Amino acid sequence: MSSTSVPDQGSPGGAPRHLGWILTLLALAQLLYGLDLNIVFVALPEIGQELGFPGQTQQLVVSAYVVFAGGFLLFGGRAADLLGRRRMFVLALSMYAVSSLAGGLAPSPEVIVAARAVQGIAGALLLPSTLSLINTLFEEGPKRNRALAVWGGAGASGLTIGALLGGVLTDNFGWPSVFFVNVPFGGLVALCALFVIPRDPARTERRKFDFPGSLTVTGGSTLLVFALVEGPERGWGDGLVAGAFVLAVVLLALFAVVESRSADPLMPFRLFGNRNLTVGMLVTFLYMATFGVLPYFLTVLMQSVHGYSALQTGLGFLIPSLAIATGTQLGERFAGRIGTRTTLVIGFVVGIVGTAGLALGFDSDASYAMLVPGLIVSGVGQGIVWTAMWIAAATGTAPQEQGVANGIASTALNIGNAIGLAIFTVIAEIGTDGKAGQALTAARADGEFLVVLLTAAGMVVGLLVTLALRRQPASAAVPAPGSEEEALATR
Repeated sequence: MSSTSVPDQGSPGGAPRHLGWILTLLALAQLLYGLDLNIVFVALPEIGQELGFPGQTQQLVVSAYVVFAGGFLLFGGRAADLLGRRRMFVLALSMYAVSSLAGGLAPSPEVIVAARAVQGIAGALLLPSTLSLINTLFEEGPKRNRALAVWGGAGASGLTIGALLGGVLTDNFGWPSVFFVNVPFGGLVALCALFVIPRDPARTERRKFDFPGSLTVTGGSTLLVFALVEGPERGWGDGLVAGAFVLAVVLLALFAVVESRSADPLMPFRLFGNRNLTVGMLVTFLYMATFGVLPYFLTVLMQSVHGYSALQTGLGFLIPSLAIATGTQLGERFAGRIGTRTTLVIGFVVGIVGTAGLALGFDSDASYAMLVPGLIVSGVGQGIVWTAMWIAAATGTAPQEQGVANGIASTALNIGNAIGLAIFTVIAEIGTDGKAGQALTAARADGEFLVVLLTAAGMVVGLLVTLALRRQPASAAVPAPGSEEEALATR
């Protein structure tokens, strides 16, 4: 890792801090965020059996995290900008540790769902603060690209390593271990951050938190993600789901009105004049609606169709984890040599080919070996896109607004995942009604085959969106934030 150092802005004499150690902590935090999205998947059957969770409500253990992580991301971005990036980073990790301890000790379904909700809020505070630290401590260009590749490799691999680790822990130590593992992990990273990450600089200007904007967008986003996650489970005509949709629309519309009239808005609409951020936001949405849903359907295929144990399912994710990690490093190298736009195009093309090939393994009679080529190629494409999309979203935004810009992109990421799962789980269940045994297994496999092909089609949309980015040589100088050249470059 780089040994480049930055001054500790709050220490006497500006004692240097090594960026390599800082990046290690930021990558570990992102690994924790990615792990917690998927680590409970393979443990759900045991959680349901021991705590008396009916099968149709076990998904709440997953959705509670997704709903609150998606709803609080913009709030988390604003908090990082105003209250301090290191402060929010340490607070978020501490919340992870405490809520994970509560989840592992949970005596009832209500407690474990509440613990997952708090984990989701912690994730919403963690992701923008982590990205903001990278985008302010590492200068725009090759250094930041390299840092985003390391951070991205940890996060993208965490999405699949979560299933691997969840399987190993559940099989050997029981379901509480998928929560307990976060306690020392989160606590240790938070403690080290106090000694390694520079202190937050003193605020030189008075800025308001924009509580009306925070309340309306947090409430609207949370209700929207809740409706999208619960719609497939409860039915789209369910009163609670429909009511959540209506109230979400009202609150988000009110948020738009509040922001248009605020002197210091939570989400300045002028940020969308930066084409990199706008395209990056759309790409993160499509990424999570396509690449991001594959681990869920792979888990269903392995456990429900092929009858793999928790450990076998976890081990099945080792290959895609390595492929994704490889892709993130390739994404950094490509972005530095051929530019972000071309890198995203390459990533999506590789992902489309690999995911289409992956669909061939979604057959009730297919072996795991049939999945391997698709898992490798799709995983490499996924890793390339993951690194490049964050580079795009971070380019051209002023340092004091990196938190909210990252909150915007991260919100798109989580809503993309919620919408993708909502749509594709409905499609996957088509044709399964009234079937049982081998007929049900075959119907599930057929539904998932169609879903994987549709995710590949969604990646084509991502490829087309990427073309809206300006073609910029990798060696081109990066204009200073606020300059006339930057203003022209981001339009």
